[in-house]
Amino acid sequence: MARNDHNTQAFAAEHSGYARDDEAVTFWERSRRRAQADRGSWDYVLRSGLAGGVAGCVAKTAIAPLDRVKILFQTSNADFKQYAGRPTGLYHAMKAILAAQGVRGLFQGHLATLLRIFPYAGVKFMAYDKVEGILMPNKDMRTPGRLFLAGSLSGVTSVFFTYPLELIRVRLAYQTERQSLPDVIRAIYRENHPLTPATSTASSSSSSTTIIRPNARSPMLSARIPIINHFVPFYRGFSVTIVGMIPYAGVSFLTYGTLRRHLPTYFPSLSRHKTWSDLMCGAIAGAVSQTASYPFEVVRRRMQVGGVRAGPAKATGMVDGITWRQAVRMIWQEGKGKVGRGFYVGLSIGYIKVIPLTAFSFSTWQFLKRAMEI
Repeated sequence: MARNDHNTQAFAAEHSGYARDDEAVTFWERSRRRAQADRGSWDYVLRSGLAGGVAGCVAKTAIAPLDRVKILFQTSNADFKQYAGRPTGLYHAMKAILAAQGVRGLFQGHLATLLRIFPYAGVKFMAYDKVEGILMPNKDMRTPGRLFLAGSLSGVTSVFFTYPLELIRVRLAYQTERQSLPDVIRAIYRENHPLTPATSTASSSSSSTTIIRPNARSPMLSARIPIINHFVPFYRGFSVTIVGMIPYAGVSFLTYGTLRRHLPTYFPSLSRHKTWSDLMCGAIAGAVSQTASYPFEVVRRRMQVGGVRAGPAKATGMVDGITWRQAVRMIWQEGKGKVGRGFYVGLSIGYIKVIPLTAFSFSTWQFLKRAMEI
């Protein structure tokens, strides 16, 4: 009798396991069907965000060495300033990194990049699909203004949630001496301590170095919430990033969405090769958006490395956080009054980086969405 009871319990447990598996399959199947039926549903949005996060990691890995060199140029790193603006500057900079640090040097800070890019790209594409469903429920409402607004809102949303990771990544890429991720985080955390006096550093009239003064913060706010002083540096350059993200993400999604809709009309063969079509539309969108937003990116990079010293013998004049006005003035002086030399330094590398980045990002995103059948 006891044996029969044991067999009955085993049989019930086995079949309850099958029932749980069937329920799991049913749950995911229902989720997929809801995503297919309603582009505005959270099932669709979450799957789109997952596809976007993976697409961002794939695209960033492909152009990681170019990204490292571009950051070194944008921030006027003392060891690489000689290569900026030269036709062969990219080649010589990469050669110098390989000689000093090997292949790993080209991917310095890439772990922080991946930790940031997955949530950044995921939130961006997820937010875009959600906003698109609200602003453009049907194709007749897909106007350029709505496409631009949807792209801008998605970009701003993603930046808000992932900006500290972006700052950490830039700091890792800027340092010419290898530093660990925890060391960089601790260094940023300790910057601009509330007890640090707000003194200024003077420079001679013949020097092109701008006078730098630490950012002032409310004493009342510091007294009430002392810990906030340690987290403010993680959002250095955030305001400029938001201003730059509006044209970048807006123009990117506007250009991509417009081309994806109308390009097959002029080139019917592209409708049969969706991946190639997405690559082409993404590449053009990347070039246009990069041109529109690049000066904001240069100012943002300079603010992000505002608390970094290159060493006792290589003082950069940046002793603490700097405002966007100070960053603009420094870039203008270093470019000797020429916009192209200052605010568009490294743009050629930007094109080489952003065009494939955007192309891979959009095409991989759409490919994974098709693979997920949404």
